[in-house]
Amino acid sequence: MKKFNSTQVAEIFDSYPKHMREKLMFLRQLVFETALETEGVGVLEETLKWGEPSYLVKGGSTIRIDWKESNPTQYALYFNCKSKLVDTFRELYGDKLKIEGNRTILFDENDDIPVDVLKHCISLSLTYHSRKKLPLLGV
Repeated sequence: MKKFNSTQVAEIFDSYPKHMREKLMFLRQLVFETALETEGVGVLEETLKWGEPSYLVKGGSTIRIDWKESNPTQYALYFNCKSKLVDTFRELYGDKLKIEGNRTILFDENDDIPVDVLKHCISLSLTYHSRKKLPLLGV
């Protein structure tokens, strides 16, 4: 598991309930793995945006992950609502992912995560600016 470079991000993860922390750490690991596996993706920066762990690369669109106390059995990946990312995810994987609105892939605590599908979504986000003018982001 990748170490935290930011104590602020580490503190956010420490604040999550243990069972959700494990699930969010899994999403975090998927983001880092996908960044390493995706051609053309540079250094992945981990920071906080809106108080949520956020992941960004030059030429990509920010990915955030979080759990909300108001929905204690759910956690999520968030994408830029002004991008075509979530609409593309819905078109490609609407039968495999729980997509909410124009920014969220939502998970229930007992969901099986479709890892390959999720990694593809993460990859599209990390390379968004080179794809954004292509139909279905070039998929």
